[in-house]
Amino acid sequence: MTIDEQRSRPEGPPTTAEAVEPTTDEAVELSIVLPCRNEEDTIEECIRDLRATIDREGYSAEIVVCDNASEDATAIRARGAGAIVVSQPIRGYGASCLRGFEAAHGKFVVIADGDGTYDLSKLHRFVEPLRAGYDMVLGTRRNGTILPGAMKRRHRHVLEPLQAHLLRRAFGLHVSDVRCGMRSIRRDALDRLRLGAVGMEFASEMLTEAGRAGLVTVEVPVEFGPRAVGRQRRSVGDGWRVIRQLLLLSPTRLFLLPGLGLFLSGLALEGALLFGPIRIGPLRLDFHFMFVGGTLAMLGTQLLLLGIFAKTYTLVHQVGIYDPWIVRFHQLYSLERGVAFGALVFGAGLALNLWILSSWLSGGAGDLFAVRPAVLALTLMIIGAEGVFGSFFISLLRSSGFHRT
Repeated sequence: MTIDEQRSRPEGPPTTAEAVEPTTDEAVELSIVLPCRNEEDTIEECIRDLRATIDREGYSAEIVVCDNASEDATAIRARGAGAIVVSQPIRGYGASCLRGFEAAHGKFVVIADGDGTYDLSKLHRFVEPLRAGYDMVLGTRRNGTILPGAMKRRHRHVLEPLQAHLLRRAFGLHVSDVRCGMRSIRRDALDRLRLGAVGMEFASEMLTEAGRAGLVTVEVPVEFGPRAVGRQRRSVGDGWRVIRQLLLLSPTRLFLLPGLGLFLSGLALEGALLFGPIRIGPLRLDFHFMFVGGTLAMLGTQLLLLGIFAKTYTLVHQVGIYDPWIVRFHQLYSLERGVAFGALVFGAGLALNLWILSSWLSGGAGDLFAVRPAVLALTLMIIGAEGVFGSFFISLLRSSGFHRT
């Protein structure tokens, strides 16, 4: 969902950088940012390929290489090939891109890798759509060409599709390739994104922020080849960081759906065993499983509340894409209603406990075995108390900026 009011993009991570060489053309149209770490064997060829493409297409362009704490001659060779070179001592793909953005002067910004894995002669695919009015152009390897040896099977068939699935289901963004290292964006659109991730999750953060800002995007196919030298850097750790970022930005999938499932299954299990044991084939489920049901219901309540907290924070601070239902929730919610509902549930559990106590006393205070109703009473009291205190916390989150309409 698009948020109308946008905030300016915060500054990236603090850096210490070499002086940026001034561009000779104040009206430069295109800045090509190459985040690099230890790419001395390929960076010169990449810059030569870009220069040839720029000359052929007639672009007014600059090439900005961000040296990400390289331990080789990447910076020296890039500067010798005619690129603007800046330094980013904070290691990470995102940190390097952010520093490159700071140094870029162009109306359009293209991101590419300096390891020779992308066909840079197809630069026009990332420029012409921006000229036509698109805000952002995304390269797609999955709908393009992946040369043999360029991507490991676990990435091609498991991690990459999983990332695209999460992005589509959680944020409604239909992107076939979350981590493609070649993309472009208008400078005015870039300034609307709040970017800050320093690692590989920067690629997915850029997409979720584009969705939040309502950018008009298009995908174009790219050819992706194996690294000319050295080992592949697309590790399982990088893939997990992207998936983790998407989950953290999607409280519905991380908290609310699991919480609702645990809550309903726990209450159903308690309710089924409240009046006696049940048999499922050769299995006999007795009151012991009520403890399991109570635990699931209470855990589910915690996750549901965490999901509402996270969604409320997202809505108040506009840090991501929020669901329409959370707006409706806050239109109906008030602290008094939340406390009243929690107190009602707590009171039901307390009343059940008082009934157990009354029955025990009226029976002569002898042996007491009321495990089934006692487990249900305990569950209701804990859920009710969580609801009361959770309501206060929701109101605390809202007080920082959200107002009901």
